[in-house]
Amino acid sequence: MHADRRFQLLQMLLIALSLLLVLASLCLGQYQLPVMTVIHQLAHPFNGQDIASQIVWTVRLPRITLAFLAGAALGLSGSTLQGVFRNPLVDPHIIGVTSGAAFGGTLAILLGLSPWMMMGSTFACGLGALGLIYLIASLQGRENTLVLILSGIILSGFFAALVSLMQYLADTEETLPNIVFWLLGSFATANWQKVAIAALPVLLASLLLFALRWRINLLSLDAKDARSLGVAVTPLRRCVLVCCALLVAAQVAVSGSIAWVGLVIPHLARLLVGADHRRLLPTAFWLGGSFMMVVDDLARTLTAAEIPIGIITALLGAPVFTFLLIYTSRRSPQ
Repeated sequence: MHADRRFQLLQMLLIALSLLLVLASLCLGQYQLPVMTVIHQLAHPFNGQDIASQIVWTVRLPRITLAFLAGAALGLSGSTLQGVFRNPLVDPHIIGVTSGAAFGGTLAILLGLSPWMMMGSTFACGLGALGLIYLIASLQGRENTLVLILSGIILSGFFAALVSLMQYLADTEETLPNIVFWLLGSFATANWQKVAIAALPVLLASLLLFALRWRINLLSLDAKDARSLGVAVTPLRRCVLVCCALLVAAQVAVSGSIAWVGLVIPHLARLLVGADHRRLLPTAFWLGGSFMMVVDDLARTLTAAEIPIGIITALLGAPVFTFLLIYTSRRSPQ
């Protein structure tokens, strides 16, 4: 009971932290707003068309919401995949969805498609990559975690080559810079329509994973042990991977490819609450969203020109992950 109360307290603290970060993020930017002004605008959403109202409701709030959804999706999918594959070095890139979605986005930019067509292409190619993984696994006649990981690595390399080909074919004056900036990740084009597009798959997949989180604990066991406990391993793993693919494809579709978050956040969450997915998944969800809001604040305030999200996540993620590895290795018995 004591552990449950501590977990509930931690969740309340993480939710409070997220709300405080939202408030702070609304104040930050090239045009800074006082805290009381932001609170007044939030309390009076239809207060008129003054500058403060436009900044809060049209520019910053959709961007902050999109950043939270993207970070939460990456943290949740990374934690789930590490449990399913029983490997702490697995991240959302391992199932090939990120590379597939990146190819869909770069192809759409190269062809000059509209932003909505680009998001549709990104989402479709991301989910298509997961379908190809299962096709490769079925052709081998096996569907275990090792086969799925190897298939994901193969497809990630293949789609990465296609992305490079799209960059090679792109016009160097305008199209290539657009592709490079999008691949590095950004929330600069955020609006309420993109928030709605991302929110639907992210919330649906998150709710389903939360409902299955105690079964994901069983997937972390050996397949024979899980089956002996009455778990249909293959259908459950397929369902979980589809949810993770939805999360990753939705994130890439609205903000481009963002690395490290799906690897670092699960380790940080595991350090706080342990490896039990009933506690790990909600913790990773809130931590991922909070982390991404901080990263986006840095991206739009450190310099006059916006820094791509992927650069900051790599600069922060690599040292944080190194610290976590050293810390956990020192805590573990020799």
